Amino acid sequence: MLAQFDALTTWTSPSIDFHAFAPEIIVVATISLLILLDLFGGERNKWTQPSVAGIGLLVAGIPIVTLAYDGVDRVLFGGGYVVDDFALVLKALFVISGYVVVLISTNYIAEGDYWEGEYYQLILSSVLGMMVMASARDLVSIFVALELLSIPAYMLAAWRKRDLKSNEAGLKYYLMGVFASAILLYGMSLLYGLTGSTLLRDIGEHVRNLPEGRPLVALAIVFVIVGFAFKVSAVPFHTWAPDTYEGAPTPVTAFLAVASKAAGFVAIVTLVFVGFYDSAGADVYEPVFFVLSLVTMTVGNLIALRQTNVVRLMAYSGIAQAGYIMAPLAIAGVSLQAGETALQAIVMYLLIYAAMNLGAFAVIIAVARKTRSAELESYGGLFQYAPGLAVAMTIFLFSLAGIPPLAGWFGKFVIFRALVEPGTTPGYVLAVAVGLNSVIALFYYARIARQMWMEDAPLGDRSPIRVPVSLNAALAITVVVTIVLGVAPYLVTRLTENVTLLGIGT
Repeated sequence: MLAQFDALTTWTSPSIDFHAFAPEIIVVATISLLILLDLFGGERNKWTQPSVAGIGLLVAGIPIVTLAYDGVDRVLFGGGYVVDDFALVLKALFVISGYVVVLISTNYIAEGDYWEGEYYQLILSSVLGMMVMASARDLVSIFVALELLSIPAYMLAAWRKRDLKSNEAGLKYYLMGVFASAILLYGMSLLYGLTGSTLLRDIGEHVRNLPEGRPLVALAIVFVIVGFAFKVSAVPFHTWAPDTYEGAPTPVTAFLAVASKAAGFVAIVTLVFVGFYDSAGADVYEPVFFVLSLVTMTVGNLIALRQTNVVRLMAYSGIAQAGYIMAPLAIAGVSLQAGETALQAIVMYLLIYAAMNLGAFAVIIAVARKTRSAELESYGGLFQYAPGLAVAMTIFLFSLAGIPPLAGWFGKFVIFRALVEPGTTPGYVLAVAVGLNSVIALFYYARIARQMWMEDAPLGDRSPIRVPVSLNAALAITVVVTIVLGVAPYLVTRLTENVTLLGIGT
């Protein structure tokens, strides 16, 4: 009896690959250091906080590079956490995006009478959730990662406590986020009830063998997609985005528009290609994504045409961009080759989108330092007194429109290729829709460019804009990436060539 008791109580410590966890460990250590600095330093460390946050993110990139160089896929916790090329590319995206957000936040937060410590702690906590999301292959870890990245974002959106618009932004984002989480959890609970597992790999195997459970499978998949459609601001789940983007501090808006949206797409891609791919789920998610993509890109672009506030315009532009990114998922289940091309197209577009969108928001922050406005008229004559900013903004705008030789053209090209190659009617329809919507988008991007280059400065004020060093650094990084990836797109294809369906667990 005693021997049986000993056998039951004997346990072994799980084997942990600390190299695989090194990026997350470094971010956690940086958050802990920021808390200590905030606790003991207070206002005396006003400029230390962003420096520590930025250095911590850069250091977290070192093990990402070493893991990529090692080239070995690492599977932990019985397949619930995977470190592979897919995860590493996206972790690098989140770390670099977080670093650029820290750069554009430095002076904005320091000069805005905001408390420093909590801001950077929340930014890094959200980045940590995104990094976990990139490796999560289990429903529980996906949801934990989603909440870890979302809860700090709710607070960041309402960071301007004395501003009613910021309070409204945070409240709308929070309420819609809670609603979406409830829908997502219901879908996940159905999947668990049907399959008896939370591992995506096991869910995929069970779903293939549950023909009698197809109605419930379809319901579960739709609920899960709807939950994440909120995170990527897909129509009709986009209503929070314009008000939240306008009311939140502009660096937070940039963070939500790029890193947070990318994390939502990472979760969608993981669920589709690991949990639902090559199963009964393909008959469900393909038409859902076809409708979502078509409606999202069209509604986003048409409403953007009517905007007179540049931040709200960029919000609707981001909604339209989400439609482009979703489009390949509508034909991903046609064949393994179509799925592979769709996966690589989405990852490539996320990398390119991050650079050009972060750059656009960096210019918006720089211009607002003088004009204290984001209205379209405030960009009048920008080239006359800030030619560098006008040129940079023009680069980002025409890249978003897909004009060669800027990076955006290649992003659009890989989306077109993913849609056309399978030779299906839905693919051709979406390819035409992407082309038409790209033309529509060019109109409102060109409106901003015309205002900068052809109109006069408001009230004839042509005094120069003093751009801080950190903001200049963010602009330099994003401009260089946007141009280089457009001129030499093979660089981004090399980054994603090992991102395969086999690599993420299918």
